[in-house]
Amino acid sequence: MPANWLNSKPSSDGRALSGRPLYFKLRHPNSARSEPRGPEIEGCVARRPPDSLVIAKAQEIGAILLSLNGDFADIVTYPPKKYKGIVALQMRNHSEILPHLMRRLTAYLAAHSAMEHYQGKLFVVELDRIRIRE
Repeated sequence: MPANWLNSKPSSDGRALSGRPLYFKLRHPNSARSEPRGPEIEGCVARRPPDSLVIAKAQEIGAILLSLNGDFADIVTYPPKKYKGIVALQMRNHSEILPHLMRRLTAYLAAHSAMEHYQGKLFVVELDRIRIRE
C-alpha cells in the first residue's frame, strides 16, 4: 500500500487514527513461572466515539477514512465532496469475508495510489465490487 494513501501519524491525543481509543487491562504473570515474562493483556475494549468525532478527526489530520461502520456509507449524512475520501468496508455481520474485502481493496489501492483519486468520493467495498459515489 502506498505510504501517501493514509496519514499514519497518531493524533496528538494518543488515539488511534480512527478516533477510537483502546482501553485494556494488564495482568502481571505469576512470578512462580520458570521463565521471566512481561505483562500480558487480560482484556481489551474499544470505546466507540460518535461518528461525528471520527469523521472530524479524519478531516483534522487530512486522512482518508477507512471504516467498517456502515453509517459512513450514507451520502446524505456524510456527503463525499466534503471529505478527503471515505472507504466503507461492507461486511454485513460476516467477518469471514474481511480477508476477501481487504484483498480487493489493496489491489485497488495499488492501481490508484494518488490520494487525489479519493478526494470527495465514497468507496463502498463489497464482496464482488467496489462502488464509487461522488
